[in-house]
Amino acid sequence: MSQSIEAPVVTVLVRYCEIGLKSAPVRKRFEARLKENVLSMLAYDRVEALVSQAGARMYLDTEDPEGVVRAVTRVFGIASVSVAEHSSSAMEDICAAAELYSRGRLPDGSSFAVRARREGSHPYTSTDVGREAGSAIYEANKDRGIRVDLTRPDKEFYIEVRDSGAFIFDTYTNGPGGLPLGTQGKVIANTRDDRGLLSAWLMMKRGCKALVTEDSDLLRNYDPGLRIAEMSEAEKRDDVMGIVLGSSVADDISSSAECRIPVYFPTIGMDDAEVSARMVSVTEGKF
Repeated sequence: MSQSIEAPVVTVLVRYCEIGLKSAPVRKRFEARLKENVLSMLAYDRVEALVSQAGARMYLDTEDPEGVVRAVTRVFGIASVSVAEHSSSAMEDICAAAELYSRGRLPDGSSFAVRARREGSHPYTSTDVGREAGSAIYEANKDRGIRVDLTRPDKEFYIEVRDSGAFIFDTYTNGPGGLPLGTQGKVIANTRDDRGLLSAWLMMKRGCKALVTEDSDLLRNYDPGLRIAEMSEAEKRDDVMGIVLGSSVADDISSSAECRIPVYFPTIGMDDAEVSARMVSVTEGKF
């Protein structure tokens, strides 16, 4: 009987954006909600990962990095993610990990650069990390004619040193950004067409939990807990803080002035071509 081979566990480094600008109590609450949303998305996609947080980063240890990246880049509040090799923050360990990571990633005759950043207390600077790790990568690959080019390299390696750990990677994958879903209350969105769908998505990106008039696979892809509601419920429910309409400057919006709660028009300044282009990027997850 053949024995199955377990996939190696790697770390997906997750960065968030606007949360870091908030006061300490608000930031703590937003980080907790963001983690809940990440866990919900992983469960929705049936991807397993061990999730931890420290500083302004989230770390997901997993045997399925592609699945994790696919899931977390649909979570509002996430700025970018990188699949990374992890080492200690000792300089010799960073250099050894960088050397190993570079093997097979540099074509013959290509140029490279190391971009390093550091947070915490260490007996070296970011420049030291870039220089030493760059030297280790060069020595490991110099037989194939590689060279260092800090201005326009063919390949860039990134190193983040954070407290007791270091992470080496070569790719940033963008997330949708914004604020964690559910941190800014509920709205009811009219999602009868693409403009309405985009309007709902834009409000979700600002942290609003959107109740929609029609089910949508597109929006459910960003909110597995998507709920349906009628527009007539908007002014009857105490938990609804606004109405979202997919209107353009050509539409008559005068009737909205009679509403007792705020009415939002996220796409009113967009022409149809811009709405179509934004819908493509949202559908494809290219932010």
